[in-house]
Amino acid sequence: MPHLILVYLAAFLFCTGLLIVVIKRNAIMVLLGIELMFNAANLNLVAFNRINGPNLDGHIFALFVIIIAVCEAAVGLALILRIYRYYQSSTPDQFSELKG
Repeated sequence: MPHLILVYLAAFLFCTGLLIVVIKRNAIMVLLGIELMFNAANLNLVAFNRINGPNLDGHIFALFVIIIAVCEAAVGLALILRIYRYYQSSTPDQFSELKG
């Protein structure tokens, strides 16, 4: 029964992250929504791992997802800061082309 609660919590987190990505117009909030969806995936990996048995496969996959999320956040934030310096806005709709 506690595993089912974790799955429902992960579904709620994923839907919240997806809603943030779709609704918000700020690029930093979009990154925050993507991070929430990654965390929901991690929660699902750990919950399903606890259901299937004593092995640590889900925990190892969750660790890899955390590492990928950290790299994605660092690169995404660096890109957003660079674009903000050039366009003076962090709204993704306002910059349609990127010049080098």
